[in-house]
Amino acid sequence: MTRTYQHLGVYSDWVEAADRAHALYPVAPPGEQTRQKLRDVLGFHFEQEQPRAVQVERRWRRDGIEGEEVSWSVGYGPRTHAWLLKPEGAREPLPGVVALHDHGGFKYYGKEKIADGPEEPHPVLVPFREECYGGRAFANALAKEGFVVLVPDVFLWGSRKFPVQTIAEVDQAAHEMLPEWQKGEHTAEIIQRYNAVAAVHEHLVEKYCHLLGTTLAGVVSYEDRVAVNYLRSRRDVRADAIGCIGLSGGGARSALLQATCDYVRAAVIVGMMCTFAENLDHNVVSHTWMVLPWGWARYGEYPDIAACRAPSPLMVQYDEEDPLFTLKGMRDSHERIAAHYRSVGAPDNYTGEFYPGGHKFDLQMQASAFAWLKRQLG
Repeated sequence: MTRTYQHLGVYSDWVEAADRAHALYPVAPPGEQTRQKLRDVLGFHFEQEQPRAVQVERRWRRDGIEGEEVSWSVGYGPRTHAWLLKPEGAREPLPGVVALHDHGGFKYYGKEKIADGPEEPHPVLVPFREECYGGRAFANALAKEGFVVLVPDVFLWGSRKFPVQTIAEVDQAAHEMLPEWQKGEHTAEIIQRYNAVAAVHEHLVEKYCHLLGTTLAGVVSYEDRVAVNYLRSRRDVRADAIGCIGLSGGGARSALLQATCDYVRAAVIVGMMCTFAENLDHNVVSHTWMVLPWGWARYGEYPDIAACRAPSPLMVQYDEEDPLFTLKGMRDSHERIAAHYRSVGAPDNYTGEFYPGGHKFDLQMQASAFAWLKRQLG
């Protein structure tokens, strides 16, 4: 009997037809073959993935942290701006971590959502951090634990966001907000309106990705690998001890970075792990194209991406009441990842943790993740 999908209605039998056309979600075991399939699906990788024309924009000291704002070109679009944070007075090279900001339906800011720079954060960020991050800039807290933390903006966010002027060419709502945008004083209302038009614009960006033979996941992951290579190049960073961490869309970025970058020695994925099979009819509408790379469903499941570099150390933190996922989808993912790590003889290199509550990376979760990164990166 055909299962009925509320989002598909009379087209519920489409799922079975697709499975007959090409078996959906086969097991993709860890190893180079799976990684090559993933690279082919993502469609955006280069022999040299180095930052270009790096500049230091400013430096500061604040609340026990030495900070730098650095910028570079990834080869297209506006310059990427990133914050580099480390403990004040550090003398020896430290392990490095790339802290990856979330999606959050919030593209106006990138790095500012998870890190404090030289100025106070915009008031619009305060309730966002309260809901998602236990009310603090987790990247700064991580730096105080003895890491050099790089927090880069990525394609579509912050310094890398599309200007309203460009979006207004195809979006009436963006066209209507253009006069207020051009005044340059961006209030909380303007920021919220930008986030709304940017959410719709993401669909157009993914269409262009397809025309260009790539995916949004592929472009974002490429830019994150450039950030890793910048971090590795610094004299104050141990190039052999690089990790990555992120919540939600940042967790998706962490999964992709773990899968595609050999220099990542330990990865933490928070609030972004569920099987494709369980996302059907539950949360597809809520998810970014970043976690839906076109064609991967023919080769594997989403947790297979996270585990494809096993035995490379991996932590995944799950929120049991996360509205973006089903609990079954999260538990199925946990079992699938654990099986992959057992298959390569390294079951202890994977840590899966389940926490009560909704979509978040709260202080308890942060403490556990930071301690795990310390153990992995020394």
